[in-house]
Amino acid sequence: MRHPSVCAALMLPWLLAPPAGRGASLPWDIVFTEIPNIRVSVTTAGGLLRAPYGDGGRLVLLQRDGSHQVLTPDFASAADPAVSFDGKHILFAGQKSPDTRWNIYEMNADGSGARQITHDLGDCRAPIYQPPIFYLDDPGPMPQIAFVSNAPGVAPEYGPGPATAIYSARLDGSGVRRLTYNPSGAFDPVMLPDGRMLFSAWERDEISHGLLGRIELQATNIDGTDYATFSGGQGGPVKQMACVTTGRLVVFVDADTVAWDGAGRLAAIDLRRNLHSYWRLALPANYLYHSPSALPDGAVLVSRRPADGSGTFDIFRLDPRTGQAELVFASRGLHDIQAQALAARPVPDGRSSVVDDKQPWAKLYCLNINDSDLDPESWRPGLVKRIRLLEGLSRSGAGAACARRETLSPLLQKRFLGEIDVDADGSFHLQLPASLPVQIQALDENGMALRSSAWIWAKNKEQRGCIGCHEDGERTPENAMAHALTHPAAMLMLPPERRRIVDFERDIAPILQQKCATAACHSGTVQPTLTGAGERFSKAYEELLRKDPQFDTFRYVTPGTARTSPLVWALLGRNTSEPWDHPWRGVRPKTMPPAGAAPLTANEKRAIFEWIDLGAHYQGLPGMGGNR
Repeated sequence: MRHPSVCAALMLPWLLAPPAGRGASLPWDIVFTEIPNIRVSVTTAGGLLRAPYGDGGRLVLLQRDGSHQVLTPDFASAADPAVSFDGKHILFAGQKSPDTRWNIYEMNADGSGARQITHDLGDCRAPIYQPPIFYLDDPGPMPQIAFVSNAPGVAPEYGPGPATAIYSARLDGSGVRRLTYNPSGAFDPVMLPDGRMLFSAWERDEISHGLLGRIELQATNIDGTDYATFSGGQGGPVKQMACVTTGRLVVFVDADTVAWDGAGRLAAIDLRRNLHSYWRLALPANYLYHSPSALPDGAVLVSRRPADGSGTFDIFRLDPRTGQAELVFASRGLHDIQAQALAARPVPDGRSSVVDDKQPWAKLYCLNINDSDLDPESWRPGLVKRIRLLEGLSRSGAGAACARRETLSPLLQKRFLGEIDVDADGSFHLQLPASLPVQIQALDENGMALRSSAWIWAKNKEQRGCIGCHEDGERTPENAMAHALTHPAAMLMLPPERRRIVDFERDIAPILQQKCATAACHSGTVQPTLTGAGERFSKAYEELLRKDPQFDTFRYVTPGTARTSPLVWALLGRNTSEPWDHPWRGVRPKTMPPAGAAPLTANEKRAIFEWIDLGAHYQGLPGMGGNR
């Protein structure tokens, strides 16, 4: 929350701003957010995430005759308008006073009758209307809304917090349910015509996309089931603020990095082939764009500002097919963003749900893990021997201790839910705890991860299936009965107190002390020492996770990937990287331990492989929270 004096300063531009200007007239009234022109020089997570904004904002109604009025005079801040399917109501996020939480409100399209929907759920932003859904304990199909909240109360995997999740609730505020469980957060929800919800989510995948990962478009049913990627890695690493046009295009902000406000170029995906139809709109390079929304005629409303930061956001009507843009409104000195037409639109398909919050389990099956978009000569049948299921442990805070550890092991702490064999036909079937962020690792004969999934989850009583391992999602699978479905699901339902963590201090340091810190090998000690930050580390740990500045790769241990770690190559006497691990191919390993030193046992090697694949953490992090 901002201090009241800051909010008072934010309101000053309302008094100083020049009169508003009107551009082309449209056949619909428009509601938009107007915020003070105060530039924030910082971005978060290396330019991947936009900074929070909206303090001192207000909702403005622009009518077809050119007149405009403030709809939220009784709010200290208001932002994020969303228009109902009949065009008669507006959801929005608001603060009654500067020292209160953001909550979701609904009002009539003329600004009357504002009422609060959310209570005691943290800061709630970005609401949307959703179609009716029918849960088994409902008297009938119920309309609901979705919104973004920091109610989980945890820090993201990397960078500043708090992490956000998407929740749903009925229009009266009852029936609150959490829909997403991505440890790094989810935001910008929007409805698809088929009744699914599209949103942006931060995917951490250091090996494929660098330390920061990507902001990708994801989709899920409106009960949180069947979570799946939507944009498939196409385009820039940041995709956000999506809208769906009547011409069946998904238009969104697409960027390599974003400024504080999240502005970037515009790109589009065709709903008919969402995984293979990306293109960047042909627009002038000297402008950046923000918060597109669909118009009934197939065009979009979008805010635009100069790329050099010299001006403010003005509202334009844009044809995404031709790139033709015409000014709709400019307030001259204030940022005008998040414009939406007050027009009726079709209600997306409603859904029924099997989710039962009283059931703590879910099921997950795979038809054939050998089905992949990798070269079949590399990802060959029989390569994957087992499946490892890991739970992601969110952090309850982002203090100095966590920041210190992240400089060495940048991945989220994980713990075992279990391992199972893969059936002969490449299928598997397991039961897991519901509503929990989990990662699947496909293991080779040495117990090392060949591939790791992004974070997924399955809702209570959901039975979720996948086709293969990183397969092309547009392909139809072979019509064959998966053998794993002919026998009961493997039970990976360990209670939290029995889920195992592998860390350096407890599990790896004793091995190194006994087998490596000897006269025949590395003399010295691996006992913990105090660093300048007051944290307990050993020099051996810091050396193992040291980076090579020339190639920006880890010199000995690659957190999260044992197969590309030179330490593992030395223990096995061979380079264990796979054909898809291009930076590590062709590197010749050293052999360890040297002649005369005691060799490591199979269990000791396995412990080191597991430690690396689970993130190569020094110790179990204090302050690891659960998931609400």
